[in-house]
Amino acid sequence: MLRLEKINGKNVWDILKLRVSDDQKNFVASNDISIIEAYTMISGNGYAFPFAVYNAGVPVEFLMIGFGVNDCWDDAPKIAQGNYNLWRLMIDRNYQGKGFGRKAIQLALNFIKTFPCGAAEYCWLSYEPENDVARQLYSSFGFVETGDKDGEEIIAALKL
Repeated sequence: MLRLEKINGKNVWDILKLRVSDDQKNFVASNDISIIEAYTMISGNGYAFPFAVYNAGVPVEFLMIGFGVNDCWDDAPKIAQGNYNLWRLMIDRNYQGKGFGRKAIQLALNFIKTFPCGAAEYCWLSYEPENDVARQLYSSFGFVETGDKDGEEIIAALKL
């Protein structure tokens, strides 16, 4: 049974040890960068929710949810304003292919649907064009590509 736990002083070092496989390193930022981004978003009066994902007490994934934009995100895509985003999802290489990603996305969506920052119309995310595994996984939840991009990444959105 997977569960989310906010990143804290007790689990942050375990999350920093998680790694994706070598062929996925170009698809997701490292967890240290993600945690720094969460801190800068929060300290800039924005919203970020970094979580450790545990399976039977063992950290297996990192995910991060964001909401809206703040002053430090100059080139934010239009959909970011007033909406939630699944900002990061990384599964440790030792736990891939076991269905944990699918379960973590469901946990993330359950959290988002509590609307911790207020109501929103969409949850959005982005992924590298070459990441067919991500495209298929997100599509299976109903995320639809919008035709917009976040830098080089494809944006997909799910109506909440």
